[in-house]
Amino acid sequence: MSSFRNPSAKKLQKHEKREILGVSFRPENFIPGLIIGFICGFFLDLAKPAKSPSGRKIGSSPTSKNHQQPRIASTNNDEELKMVLVVRQDLKMGSGKIASQCAHAATGMYADLVHSNKSLLRQWELCGQAKIVVTCKNQQEMNKIKDAAESIGIPTFTVADAGRTQVSAGSKTVLAVGPGYKSAVDSVTGKLRLL
Repeated sequence: MSSFRNPSAKKLQKHEKREILGVSFRPENFIPGLIIGFICGFFLDLAKPAKSPSGRKIGSSPTSKNHQQPRIASTNNDEELKMVLVVRQDLKMGSGKIASQCAHAATGMYADLVHSNKSLLRQWELCGQAKIVVTCKNQQEMNKIKDAAESIGIPTFTVADAGRTQVSAGSKTVLAVGPGYKSAVDSVTGKLRLL
């Protein structure tokens, strides 16, 4: 008889567990819990340091190899942020092409910062999203500027042209430096000539 009691006792225990789980997963309990969980998760996501899809730490330069935090701290709390767009002179691009490439650089940087450093992006937005356009001589000078910016943690974004119009495919046309505090960005780009 004990062999008959065990199987039925096990079935009864399984049936009781199903009833308990069935009660807790009713739609009137599940849906509000799901909504509350989503809202809590959203706020927790905003509060914690996030990583971009490529695994970069927050604040790291989107193209940086050394993954340093950006130098956005300033001794002057009133200092504003800006972005400098560095255009290569040797490519002899027309004004429309330059405008288009600068737009690519600014939106590319913005898209990277949405994933890597939302707080820096918000600060820059509050400062009016200042953008300054300057020139450099060639690719070598652009590379030096990029390396100098990344070495102090300023984010950079380089535009590689598709090659459909004035320049050959893959040409590096514009480098976005920043956003970052004016003093930090100027330490890298301050000697470049305005376009």
